[in-house]
Amino acid sequence: MIESCPIHYWAIQTPEHTAVEAPGAQLSYRQLDRRVAALAHQLARVMAPGERLLVPARGSLNALLLAWACLRARVVFCPVNPAFPAGEQLAMAARLPARFLAQPESVSAELASARALTPLSLDFTAEAEPGEPTLDPGQPSNTIFTSGSSGTPKAVQHRLGNHLASARGSASFISVDQASGWLLSLPLFHIGGYAIAFRVFLAGGRVIIDDGAPLLERLQRQPITHLSLVPTQLWRLLHAGFDPQKTPLRELLLGGAAIPAPLVARMTALGLTPRVSYGLSEMASQVCTALPGVPGVVGKPLPGREVRVHNGEIQVRGETLFEGYLRDGKLDPALDNEGWFATRDKGHVTEQGELVVEGRLDNAFISGGENIQPETIEQRLVDHPGIAQALVVPVPHPEWGERPVAFIDYHAEAVEGAELNGWVRETLPGFMVPDAWFGWPEGVGFKPSRRVFAMKARAALESSERVGE
Repeated sequence: MIESCPIHYWAIQTPEHTAVEAPGAQLSYRQLDRRVAALAHQLARVMAPGERLLVPARGSLNALLLAWACLRARVVFCPVNPAFPAGEQLAMAARLPARFLAQPESVSAELASARALTPLSLDFTAEAEPGEPTLDPGQPSNTIFTSGSSGTPKAVQHRLGNHLASARGSASFISVDQASGWLLSLPLFHIGGYAIAFRVFLAGGRVIIDDGAPLLERLQRQPITHLSLVPTQLWRLLHAGFDPQKTPLRELLLGGAAIPAPLVARMTALGLTPRVSYGLSEMASQVCTALPGVPGVVGKPLPGREVRVHNGEIQVRGETLFEGYLRDGKLDPALDNEGWFATRDKGHVTEQGELVVEGRLDNAFISGGENIQPETIEQRLVDHPGIAQALVVPVPHPEWGERPVAFIDYHAEAVEGAELNGWVRETLPGFMVPDAWFGWPEGVGFKPSRRVFAMKARAALESSERVGE
């Protein structure tokens, strides 16, 4: 079934309504429609439908324009983190395979001189008559690389229909309308960032581009009504003096880490209860969303999604399910005979039909014959009033095989280890109490790598052992 492009639809219905608010620019739906059309025409002259375009892109206006121009030109948009080393970006392009665009955001000198690049001179300010653009939900739309926190990033390819179904299902729980302004707080190379524009443009609202100012300042001066954050971002916002009653904010979506009970309580007391969410790249972002309650409970599946738990593993399928993993130009659907995708997440379903996410199966380890799920310890730790975020990893132990150690991001002063030991023991068995407590490393992004943290822990322990010799 062919659909009208939502941007073009609103360009006809409400042509002067603001569609995108960006640093130094504000585009109406008519202007956005014409700019996307011009870019699509430029792409169509140099690329064939179905070709892939790998783009170093975060969340700029040009990146957003290009993402939607690719949809109209039937080019598969493949955003990658510009911070990745040049060699890794080029390797990603070769694996797909894809042409490599050094626009719309700056790249390193190493990439700029690479022979593998396909220079494309694109005019992002040009406008053109859009005609009557239509979109095919069955067309390949984009490729998102998984975080690779536990291995080599996988290339997740979606159809356009996955994102349309995801946005419509999300709207059944989180209302979005023409008065809505959703901050593009997550990058386009993350599935949560890519999904925001679909939710907004389907409703005729506005996407607000990050202008680099402190988040609290933006919330106070911009019409931001919807916001997607990880818990640590919200904690920092509260420490800066955030009061939702002094902003237009009406919807706050939390995900990506354990949700601290003190954080939820603080926000609820301020008059805005956040929504908690469970999602994954392979399901085009959200799978379940709910109001916070029992730790780990993320609610029932949204429309267009199905969830079951098989042998302790969460499995999903539905309209939002990806096409497959792309490897050397070939798709691997990675599904069982009934169309279920195994997430490698551990969980169970309550009697009320709500999903409980317990952690990644790949993160679990055995210590002295006992199974340890590090996310269980992390959830307990972030419920401590002095802790903003926590991450638990295993380290080798000569007697028990492996033992947990914890990295802690404190709100202010560090909490004594004895107090943390007692805090964990109140609700968890003694074998889950971490053997060591480390401070939070500097420069960590919103999605920490367990592999990197485990290496840091081992190095720190080895160093202390050498000092004690």
